[in-house]
Amino acid sequence: MPSYPVNKISTPDEQMNILQITDLHLSTPVAADIDSSGYNDAGNCQRSFETVLQQALSEDIRCDLIIVTGDLVNKVRLSTYDHIFAVLQATQIPFVCIAGNHDVTDEEGEHLPFFQRSLVAQPADSRLLSRHRIEGDHWQLLLLDSSITGKVAGEVTTTDIDWLCECLDACDKPALVALHHHIIPVDSDWIDTHMATNTESFWEHMAPFEHLQVIISGHTHQEQVRYRQGVTVYSTPSTCYQFKPYSHDFAYDESGLPGYRWLQLANNGKVASWVERLDT
Repeated sequence: MPSYPVNKISTPDEQMNILQITDLHLSTPVAADIDSSGYNDAGNCQRSFETVLQQALSEDIRCDLIIVTGDLVNKVRLSTYDHIFAVLQATQIPFVCIAGNHDVTDEEGEHLPFFQRSLVAQPADSRLLSRHRIEGDHWQLLLLDSSITGKVAGEVTTTDIDWLCECLDACDKPALVALHHHIIPVDSDWIDTHMATNTESFWEHMAPFEHLQVIISGHTHQEQVRYRQGVTVYSTPSTCYQFKPYSHDFAYDESGLPGYRWLQLANNGKVASWVERLDT
């Protein structure tokens, strides 16, 4: 059984294959209640998380690491995290998890429109990582906790930026940064009001580090690829429900299937990445 959290990964072919899953939104106990949006929050999210994991790991690609980029739960409950960690540990594949807004904030009044809900601060589960570094043969992976207790929006703090600079100064291997909140707008007005703050300072401080290659995030429940300063920035679909892209107001993408992202990090610093959707 791989120890948690993993700190070092070595692969037989000098290529690291990463499975990113995000925005699981699991609830405990699993129930068959369907909320006003029309989706079965507990039951569907539970089933699609486990089905996504099963489908991804049955593909003809070796998985060296699973990164879960936040919003593991819909309500902060210890039993839900225990279940998620048990499912991930059963894969026998190294994995790491970071917090999203739902991991530190409960939304009360979920039957109400989004902007009428109350936000209740919650402590993060101790297993969710902050400023965690994984060293690979040819890459370094840097994990941040962008969540703010009691808030939907996130932040890349000055302490986070200082830590990133220290890591990038100390090691010139190509780098991947993972966090929950997006750091480039995705042209959906409502979700862009809840992206990470302090991002201009982040980009300013990252400018000298040409070996920063990739940033991955969740939160937006949609697939996008953006570019800035030579960095490729990936947004990844949820393992459960999707948000309608390029939407001014909060809306679900009724045709959006659960998804996940593969990243292949080559020994020469090149990256291949693609999204798969759950088979129907």
